[in-house]
Amino acid sequence: MIRTTPIECEKKVVIPGNHDARNVGDLCFEEIFGPRSKVERYEGITIVGVDSTQPDLDDGHVGREKYEWMEHCLDTNDFKVVALHHHLISVPKTGRERQIPIDAGDVLELLIRCGTDLVLCGHKHVPWVWNLNGMIITNAGTACTNRVKWNIPQSFNLIEIDEEEKGTIKIYRMYSKGGQELVLEKGREKTMR
Repeated sequence: MIRTTPIECEKKVVIPGNHDARNVGDLCFEEIFGPRSKVERYEGITIVGVDSTQPDLDDGHVGREKYEWMEHCLDTNDFKVVALHHHLISVPKTGRERQIPIDAGDVLELLIRCGTDLVLCGHKHVPWVWNLNGMIITNAGTACTNRVKWNIPQSFNLIEIDEEEKGTIKIYRMYSKGGQELVLEKGREKTMR
């Protein structure tokens, strides 16, 4: 049975992946999860979810029409997190690069200019972490598909942000068959806006 009722949760940020945008899945996605792009503010943390999908295509695209909205959402002293499906930087060991968002350079510049602390992305099913000008970009693996690359085990990221400081971040790679690995621990380096 396919779930067709909205998921009840007080605060959630769920963004579509390329398979969600196929065959008018983008419309179904909104019925179940709500808007494909949204912002949630928690105590000292702002999470901006951005739809980077295009209907019936694997390629990513954020779009200039979302830039001003993103800038407005990120105009805060909070710890800033942006989540999108498509990776903004090529992921090692994934072969020929064809699916970085076509506007990745502009998106990266916007995120750095706005003082974004953490970017969450996926798409390639390979986990990786970058530190770009003090902004952490973490690519998730995959927790449930067997479509993994280069014998890389299924995994997902568990992210801890220090409750007191809202700036010390730890990223753990959690393996679907058990075990975990600390892949990043970093304090907030940016000056406040």
